[in-house]
Amino acid sequence: MTAAARFRAAVDNRDLAALEDLFTDDIRFYSPVKFTPFEGKPMVLGLFGVLLRTFGNFRYVGDHEGTAETSADGSVSSSAVLLFRAVAGGKEIHGIDLLHFDDDGRIKEFTVMVRPQSAVHALGEAVLDGLVADGLLPAPADR
Repeated sequence: MTAAARFRAAVDNRDLAALEDLFTDDIRFYSPVKFTPFEGKPMVLGLFGVLLRTFGNFRYVGDHEGTAETSADGSVSSSAVLLFRAVAGGKEIHGIDLLHFDDDGRIKEFTVMVRPQSAVHALGEAVLDGLVADGLLPAPADR
């Protein structure tokens, strides 16, 4: 089973323990609603806990594998693009997950892109609320 297939199975099964085994310790997660990445396995696992609770009817609908340049250091690594559909905040989301793998097949960089804009906003609000509720981020001062 490929690293992308193992990741997809872990998400399909909502298995955080399996995800933990698939992430490098210094994983970077690039969100569509935050300029700087989430960094490190504990933070990214916490984020995935929130995401798995936030998305409704999440399903992967396609995939492509190959190589791509990473954002962190510009190196080229094995990668996979997983296409998904989901619902968040009552909005239908279309998106992709771009996974970059290290030499051991663990995910070292993860980028999410979603559309439409209204869904990005709804998703961002729902995820922020979840991260604050789980103690992973402080509550915003403007709320």
